[in-house]
Amino acid sequence: MKENQSSYRQIMKATSLFGGVQVFNILISIVKSKAIAVLLGPKGMGIAGLLMSAISLISTLTNFRLGNSAVKDIAAADSTADQNRIAKVIAVFRKLVWVTGVLGTVITVILSPWLSEFTFGNDEYTSAFIWLSITLLLNQLSSGQMVLLQGLRHLKYLARANMLGSLSGLIISLPIYYYHGIDGIVPTMILSSIFAILISWYFSSKIRVEKVLVSRKEIILEGKGMMLLGFTLSLSALMTVGESFLVRSFISNTGSLEDVGLYNAGFAIIGTYVGLIFSAMGTDYFPRLSGVIHSKDKTKLLVNQQSEIGVLIIAPLLSVFLIFINWIIILLYSTKFTPVNEMIHWAALGMFFKIVSWCIGFILIAKGDSKTFFWSELFGISYLLGLNILGYHLFGLEGLGISFFIAYFLVLIQIYVIAKFKYQFSFKTEFLKIFWLQFLLAILCFLISRYIVTPYMYILGGIVIILTSWISYRELDKRIDIKSIIRKFIKK
Repeated sequence: MKENQSSYRQIMKATSLFGGVQVFNILISIVKSKAIAVLLGPKGMGIAGLLMSAISLISTLTNFRLGNSAVKDIAAADSTADQNRIAKVIAVFRKLVWVTGVLGTVITVILSPWLSEFTFGNDEYTSAFIWLSITLLLNQLSSGQMVLLQGLRHLKYLARANMLGSLSGLIISLPIYYYHGIDGIVPTMILSSIFAILISWYFSSKIRVEKVLVSRKEIILEGKGMMLLGFTLSLSALMTVGESFLVRSFISNTGSLEDVGLYNAGFAIIGTYVGLIFSAMGTDYFPRLSGVIHSKDKTKLLVNQQSEIGVLIIAPLLSVFLIFINWIIILLYSTKFTPVNEMIHWAALGMFFKIVSWCIGFILIAKGDSKTFFWSELFGISYLLGLNILGYHLFGLEGLGISFFIAYFLVLIQIYVIAKFKYQFSFKTEFLKIFWLQFLLAILCFLISRYIVTPYMYILGGIVIILTSWISYRELDKRIDIKSIIRKFIKK
């Protein structure tokens, strides 16, 4: 029991720590976006956005997602407590970071005239892309330092590096944009990358790792798994970007640009404010899972625990969205964006399926099962693309929410079947009780928001929100003893 409580507490500790980091980063992003809008205007924002999009695309193609795939190998090595093994894996990883970083830089320089022509319709930005090519190396090296912190689970260092990296980007950009305007975009991006690598290097240098020499043969042997899984993750990211592009193009061509904007705004709310929970949980969950993936029982236990915590955290938040989404949209945007209300209602329900499928999906990555992961992602994105097009064609914006709900229900069934038959995974009864209880309460909020008029909607909805919050508190208290944590905090 104490071991389980310790595991639950570790999950909550990491989630709360990186949840705070995500909130901080979002606030920094809001301030930075506002400053760019004021200092650079729409044209400057457009140029900055296009440059960053193009660089991000090249980065996705060349970095082999080592920032994700290598975490598994480093965490698995760390779980053995074999210092020589840990040092060897890290040495190989550092070599690969340099190779992929240089690859990105070289490709950007070679393609710079084409990138300028394709992105801006002229060759005026060729030199800008040549200068920005250095950021692919710097960002890859910085990502490499952050991977060490995550894989070896130095979470406090990782959190501080994340926050300082975001803050330094804001501090650097404001004076440069103020004095140089649009001409300061490229210098700002380069300086931000330089400061990011200095900050990440500072924190990673606090970790003691033995230095070992590795041969070319060892680099190929050890790095093969990282690169193969990373390549698969890159393909997955490209498929996701492609699906998003095709859906937006379809909406633009068959509907209107206004609907594209509404679609972007609606899913930005869900993606940002619910998605930060995914990001916060994943930072610790992936390396922990990689460390126990050799044991079927430990894997099953950890995935169930993570799923329980995920549902208990998001359930009250999603209930609030279901009841108060109209006011949330007006607060974040304006009354012009309220047509996305119904879309977000359906998407909020779909998030219950997404959080659970997300937790199970990490088994495939931790196992290094690149082939199964690729096909699973391909089918999942195909569901989403086909249903999004059908949903918008039949029901407009609301149809996009319905398609999200159905797609992630199918994804959950798919990933569960794969995990059950390939890795003998199954849900525990305790998790199923929590899931269905919270999901049914969310459906109740959904029905209240649809069929009860105000002010009764807010009264009844408020009661359900209190109930779902109380259930989450009670269940979390069983697992991590919240009361004792609060008492210890008060004593301090």
